[in-house]
Amino acid sequence: MRTKHWYDYLWIWSIVYFALGFFNILFAWLGMIDFLLPLMIAAFGGNKWFCNHMCGRGQLFHLLGSSLKCSRNKTTPGWMVSKWFRYGFLLFFLTMFGNMVFQTWLVASGANSLKEVIQLFWTIKVPWGWTYTAGTVTDWVAKFSFGFYSLMLTSTLIGLIVMLLYKPRSWCTFCPMGTMTQTICKLKNKEGSTP
Repeated sequence: MRTKHWYDYLWIWSIVYFALGFFNILFAWLGMIDFLLPLMIAAFGGNKWFCNHMCGRGQLFHLLGSSLKCSRNKTTPGWMVSKWFRYGFLLFFLTMFGNMVFQTWLVASGANSLKEVIQLFWTIKVPWGWTYTAGTVTDWVAKFSFGFYSLMLTSTLIGLIVMLLYKPRSWCTFCPMGTMTQTICKLKNKEGSTP
């Protein structure tokens, strides 16, 4: 049995993150750590160390799927691990992220007002007003919080669905962060091998 490290318990971070956002939406900004850290590690280290060791979401799926036997443990379909699907999902994800940033800009510019809702699967609006007291921060800061929490919760729900249907970490095969870090690593390692 291998020695446990501090980062083997980062699945707790995933639970804490969503719990904090359930009580105060401004904690959603903490999710930027999971957004920026993998990219920085890939850019400077040239590897996917974050995905392999520090991803709390991947650890949570493994814990639920393998240790708690919540997964059917069926082989992940070929189309789901295919290059076209991974990059297609990344493009879709980045489009949704870009739309979230644009909506935040509209609130910042006064063109739109702040709506205290989260959007599940980018379409289902769920009231989330108890998590924010109007005027606590500038409206655009709160808008980004609602949007980013929506993005994080939606991607986690997708991961849980594929975990239940297939292998525990099936989400990792098409995770947008994993696809981006893999691309960065390939480009960095190609640069390093060029004479």
